[in-house]
Amino acid sequence: MTPEQAVIKSTEGRYDAVIVGSGISGAIAAKELTRKGLSVLMLEAGPAKDFTYHGFQQYLSNYYSNASKDNNAPYPDNPNARMPRSTDVSKLKPGVPDEKGYMVQNGPLALDSTYTRVAGGTTMHWEAKILRMLPEDFSLKSTYGVGLDWPISYDDLMPYYRIAEREIGVSANVEEQSFYGIKYEPGYVYPMHGLPPSYLDQVVAKGIDGSEFDLYGETHRVQVRPFPQGRNGIPNKNYNNDAGFKPKGSVSGYQVEQGGRCQGNNNCVPICPVQAKYDARKTLLDAAQTGRLDFLPQAVASKVVVGNNDAISHIEFKHYLSTKNPEHTVARVSGKLFILATNAIENARLMLASGLPSSSNLIGKNLMDHTYLLTWGLLPEAAGTMRGTKCTSGVADFRHGNARHKQAPFGIDIHNDGWGWATGAPFTDIEQLVDDQNKFGHDLRESVVKRISNQLLFAYMVEQVADESNRVTVDPAYKDAIGNMRPIVNYNLSDYSKAGIAYARQTSKVFFQRLGAEDYSSYSPLDYGYFNYQGEDYYFRGGNHFSGTHIMGTDSTNSVVDANQKSWDHNNLYLIGSGSMPSIGTSNTTLTLAALCYKTTEHIIGQLSQYNIDIVSDSEFQLTKDGCYE
Repeated sequence: MTPEQAVIKSTEGRYDAVIVGSGISGAIAAKELTRKGLSVLMLEAGPAKDFTYHGFQQYLSNYYSNASKDNNAPYPDNPNARMPRSTDVSKLKPGVPDEKGYMVQNGPLALDSTYTRVAGGTTMHWEAKILRMLPEDFSLKSTYGVGLDWPISYDDLMPYYRIAEREIGVSANVEEQSFYGIKYEPGYVYPMHGLPPSYLDQVVAKGIDGSEFDLYGETHRVQVRPFPQGRNGIPNKNYNNDAGFKPKGSVSGYQVEQGGRCQGNNNCVPICPVQAKYDARKTLLDAAQTGRLDFLPQAVASKVVVGNNDAISHIEFKHYLSTKNPEHTVARVSGKLFILATNAIENARLMLASGLPSSSNLIGKNLMDHTYLLTWGLLPEAAGTMRGTKCTSGVADFRHGNARHKQAPFGIDIHNDGWGWATGAPFTDIEQLVDDQNKFGHDLRESVVKRISNQLLFAYMVEQVADESNRVTVDPAYKDAIGNMRPIVNYNLSDYSKAGIAYARQTSKVFFQRLGAEDYSSYSPLDYGYFNYQGEDYYFRGGNHFSGTHIMGTDSTNSVVDANQKSWDHNNLYLIGSGSMPSIGTSNTTLTLAALCYKTTEHIIGQLSQYNIDIVSDSEFQLTKDGCYE
């Protein structure tokens, strides 16, 4: 059975589990529960056209023809299930909410992060750089006196990291990722060998490797390292005790043309043209093939309803037939278990719209995102910019250490796509060469090649720690086309984050100097992400890593969910994903939230008897050597 065959038209009957959201969190939950014999209904707010080859190709065509190349450019506007777009963000006026985008921005700073509301969720536009968190990231408060601690440790999550890396199909080499406390089980190898560094990576490494920075009594020695990638590479024959690994191909079945190894199209964000990059549709396909998943797209959950003994009795949703008009029907679905798996913004929005702020009153609070500082320069010689994936290597040597007492740590990405994120290159380069320098014909082509081939952009991913004043709220004054309340975001950067950004800028100046690069970085007060810190100008960009709005903790007074992402207040409700994370460290959140979801589903399966759910024999679904269920 394919996902499109699993699409249903009604929700008659009572399900064992109801899952809201079809991104990676929901997809993992659906796969793990259906293979244990549970009947599962999945509600997806957006359309599900991308399960077919034609539908996916249409998304590609949308992206190619869209003048704006933002993260959600492939996906048509859908007033019934809107999504944030960076093109909607502008500089805020103090005290005046910005209502023009889907998220109402209260500031004081504007946040341009986004997520995607289509089948597959935000994995339909993610970068697929997929790092583990550092062990010290789990004990920020007790170790460094900032942020919050987790109720679990790196060691607790380590076996689930391994499972998540198998599901996603990670390309990396253990020896290159074993640093600053990151450890692996003896003999572990990644499913696929690491992708090779780009020529640009090698140029940068030659110039900055070995650079030393003294920071709060510690010396940080720089080394350019490859990143783990959630995209198909060369399978490692030593994986799984020499059983090897079979990568997942395309969802639509066009395996000859789609779903093979990464081809280096440099189009990873938002959409891989050959489906070499993992997305949650691949996991949903496995769930659908069990025959136990009903999938209902264009169904926006609108209310979580509490019944007897504080248990969730049902979820109300609005089902629309067309994205072109707001006509919809209101329905409800009952279940024994309910799993909210949208994202940190939408999980919080839905709970607050349902009048369920949690007994700790922390729903929506402690919103976090990675803050990016961009610095860009022009190298003295061509470095092969625009080759390879968006980002193959970076620097991890400022992610840890004593400085975390005083300033936010950061990781550094070396971008293979030139100045695009910072300036809109190469389009802005062409405009400048034509309008300002009167270039045309052969001279224009030569100038464009020379300029782009020498471009270098560093993206500094800076940690943001939990702060209750950064939050998501709702207000009946702000509703979408079908009457659902929109998320309202209050967002700011602390001096802790700004200090990390300021130090990041200083390191970039050193790097440019050692590379012989001309520094073109500039930060205009007119930019929506602008701020001034200690007399210096900066701007930031969001990382699309929304987290922390239903944090996990040790009890119902300091958190929303427990270590298994189960609500403290409602025994049959789970809120899963990055919203449960008390800290985000300096690694992209997808791998950690996926690992958390495997931990959660293992817990749920161990507790099925209390929900009066029968489990099928493990022999019904056997895991084969290639990682598929039969």
